Amino acid sequence: MWKGGPRIAVLVTAVMCSHFGGLKAQTTVPFVGCKADGQVDSVDPPKGSAVALAISAREAGRLAYYKSARTMGALAPRGWHCGAINGSGSEDLYILPKPFDPRDIFSSERPKISGPAIGVSRLYGDTSGRFEVAEIISRMFPAYRSFAANVAAAFDLPPFPARPYPMDTIRYKGKTLAEYRTPPQTEGLGTYSWLGKNDRAISGAAMLVGPAPDLLLIAVRLPDSLQSLAPIIVARFEHDGGGRPARPPQAESLPH
Repeated sequence: MWKGGPRIAVLVTAVMCSHFGGLKAQTTVPFVGCKADGQVDSVDPPKGSAVALAISAREAGRLAYYKSARTMGALAPRGWHCGAINGSGSEDLYILPKPFDPRDIFSSERPKISGPAIGVSRLYGDTSGRFEVAEIISRMFPAYRSFAANVAAAFDLPPFPARPYPMDTIRYKGKTLAEYRTPPQTEGLGTYSWLGKNDRAISGAAMLVGPAPDLLLIAVRLPDSLQSLAPIIVARFEHDGGGRPARPPQAESLPH
């Protein structure tokens, strides 16, 4: 036992808390099931248990975990509304402040989402989603650009852009994971899917997983009063998607 007993232990704990910004006890957020619409059928919202997180009680009180039966889940502000669409090329989950019909979001006649929203997608690299996967790989993941080149060659396409969107800020956390920020009123990775540009920035992350590889993508645009939750939302996305890293680039091949 340390000399000085409990008093020294308390002092060391206080120093650690100060150095690391405070220790947060594990707390939980409620699970919210989301309806999923597909090409053939609809799937009712699943039931789930509260999700444990190492965040403060105040932060947990402002969040919930949203998930459909066929998509990744995502943290989002509590009290928002969710819906999912599943197709041959992707799984998409959207969470908005107001009720919506997810089929409207993906209608070619509907404008992009202009307000606060969170979008989470899994794009399949071995189906019709391979074109979107190839474009983002070419822009974001240099070690895997041979996949993009193979797709372009196989389908007689021009080369995909080989650099990030010019105004995006990129922070790499490995060969298969990158966080990004798309500035206000700017086209970038944040507006790649169904969020349109407006006067707020979009933050998020892109991640390659599995052997195809597939692309996981999150876009987060929150009102100013909830902006502090964005890093927590993105961190949980990275946690959920990190189970299966992408295949090493030297082993890539274009699926037939």
